[in-house]
Amino acid sequence: MDATTIQNLIRDGLPGAQVEVQGDDGVHFEALVVSEAFRGKLPLARHRLVYATVDEHIKSGALHALKLSTLTPEEHARS
Repeated sequence: MDATTIQNLIRDGLPGAQVEVQGDDGVHFEALVVSEAFRGKLPLARHRLVYATVDEHIKSGALHALKLSTLTPEEHARS
């Protein structure tokens, strides 16, 4: 598993999302996901939306650790 693959999976599952994934060891990754889909949702619900896009890879063990930062476009613009 690599950062580009994870990035593409998240983008496919959350159309229109801005996604940046980092991780050099092939096991631990960090993702910044900016999406309108997060509007009005608490952090846990946002994370569930993202994890649903990579769930099959987590269950298979191909993706071990994914740290998330999930923001709406407005939150991202303020940060």
